[in-house]
Amino acid sequence: MTATDPALTALAQGWCALSLLHGRIEARIERALQARHDLSVREYSLLDVLSRQHDGEGGHLQMKQVADAVVLSQSATTRLVTRLEDRGLLERYLCPTDRRGIYTNVTEAGLHLLDEARPTNDAALREALDEAAKNPELAPLVRAVETLKAPTPA
Repeated sequence: MTATDPALTALAQGWCALSLLHGRIEARIERALQARHDLSVREYSLLDVLSRQHDGEGGHLQMKQVADAVVLSQSATTRLVTRLEDRGLLERYLCPTDRRGIYTNVTEAGLHLLDEARPTNDAALREALDEAAKNPELAPLVRAVETLKAPTPA
């Protein structure tokens, strides 16, 4: 493929549309979460991911898994965990079977804030998708997002 190849151009245009949709959704959710709950999108995502942990086999996530889930580097995830821990929303403790491992759990205050913020997140997401659906270039992507199902854990 060359730079002038129509397939490459279409691919690039599709990526630009997807990036635009993502940016608009994230910006809408960010504004809503910040205004109502003093949370960033990344903070909300981290609380959400960690709230889904369980005590069963494979139930606690390693920091790399958490970083992958919130789409941040491990160092940025660690800084984010520290900020939320400082706010009393997360707590870290040593793994009982491997003293080298550190687990991170959402505190009761964190779960409460997450429960309060979830409707705000969902409403902002819906508003962003509805607005994007009015744009002919983004409407097919919105329809695709609306039909996606959450991936099942491996």
